[in-house]
Amino acid sequence: MAESQRYQNRIEIRQGTLDLLILQTLARGQQHGHGISQVIRARSGELLSVETGSLYPALHRLEKKGWLDSEWKASENNQRAKYYSLTKAGRKQLVAEHDKWRQLVQAVSGVLDPA
Repeated sequence: MAESQRYQNRIEIRQGTLDLLILQTLARGQQHGHGISQVIRARSGELLSVETGSLYPALHRLEKKGWLDSEWKASENNQRAKYYSLTKAGRKQLVAEHDKWRQLVQAVSGVLDPA
């Protein structure tokens, strides 16, 4: 698929969905903000792109809720970066968000493809 076609096919990420994607990404281990957005983009087949203006406010909000911890350290290219990781409460919230997502998918599927 051409790059311009991929850009046109990108899907807007809603706040609640972004929270779920961040929590899921961090379930695999500690990561800095740019790395989180790269993982989401790659795992979505380039369809989801998290803009800086959405990502960092979400990370700060999740940290404020106690779902993330953070620490400053050197990145792969030796730049100072803030690394985020899930807390115990964040892991519990990930399970709850996953359950809500499954319910939403099932409900929307029932409307789109009624039996």
